[in-house]
Amino acid sequence: MSILRFLGFGEGGGTTAGEEVESIRQISRKLEELPPEKARYIAAFAYLLGRVAHADLEISKEEARAMERIIAEKAHLPEEQTVMVVEIAKHQNRLFGHVENFLVTREFNELSNRGQRMDLLDCLYAVCASDRMISMIEDNEIRQISSELLLDREDFIRIRSRYRDYLSILQNPSE
Repeated sequence: MSILRFLGFGEGGGTTAGEEVESIRQISRKLEELPPEKARYIAAFAYLLGRVAHADLEISKEEARAMERIIAEKAHLPEEQTVMVVEIAKHQNRLFGHVENFLVTREFNELSNRGQRMDLLDCLYAVCASDRMISMIEDNEIRQISSELLLDREDFIRIRSRYRDYLSILQNPSE
């Protein structure tokens, strides 16, 4: 069975066109040799990293490298697959982010447990902090994702506090 059919895309999948999440499908195609659940999880995880990196409409080299490092560590993928997954996630965010953000986050929520969602939240901040500053736009996007993942405000604050030195709103403009 192909990953696309398992995900409900293609022949007899049972989902309507409006329910298809193109971003997860594109990334998952590249991960077909993995178990389907793991491929979907990695696809959604990578997409969400790209979502915050692209929140300010620019994905810096540092952010892209941080995404690659995090995906390689979390998914245990070889470098070539990691680079491909990150490139696809970046591309899909540029093209479809405004349309698919909530759908992908909902999919990740269904595929993950609370600990994995907390881990994702930490990784989202790590990506944004990789260029030494988390903009208000990025911070707000992470807050939105946290809300979509149904995490408590206390959970969000606890993880956010680890990155407070990088929050642009708290940095001294005279430095």
